[in-house]
Amino acid sequence: MIARLHGRVVATGDGSVIVDVAGVGYRVRVPPSVLQEVSPGDTITLHTHLHVRENELTLYGCATEDELTLFETLLTVSGVGPRSALSIISAVAPETLREAVARGDASALGRIPGVGKRTAERLVTELKGRLGSTEGSLPVALSAGDAEVIAALTSLGYSVVEAQQALQGVPPASNLPLEERIRLALRSLARE
Repeated sequence: MIARLHGRVVATGDGSVIVDVAGVGYRVRVPPSVLQEVSPGDTITLHTHLHVRENELTLYGCATEDELTLFETLLTVSGVGPRSALSIISAVAPETLREAVARGDASALGRIPGVGKRTAERLVTELKGRLGSTEGSLPVALSAGDAEVIAALTSLGYSVVEAQQALQGVPPASNLPLEERIRLALRSLARE
């Protein structure tokens, strides 16, 4: 099994990167957040999962071991395949997902792109108690307004994690219109 790759990015695109490791090019499917941060010629380290099917071997890569662990845990949920799991970990930070599952907040998970109501409910029931402790973490609610702000910031080139951090200092959606929340989040990012 290929657990980790460290090498030079040869090409990017189509949801994947090609990493040259000692003369061998590995195509690795990665979250959009990783694609945004690398370009050909960069050196990268990916924590990988080799997904085996009847007619295909596919490598999926994550930037951190925590993301990879979460990715592999998501694969144990019925109806969640590797592409869906990759989509979930790229839409929300691991802490946010853990918090939503711990609270049993299927509606928050249902707002993740590509996750429907039934899948969100399965995520809550099948992952409850399996994602580790959320003690000491900040409670992060993923409301529809939050998801819109995060989507706007990521479309501007910020990573999901940066967008979520910027959102922590912005008042809740009920207090301000969406445009104002985006402006405040951008101001927070500009200060960093």
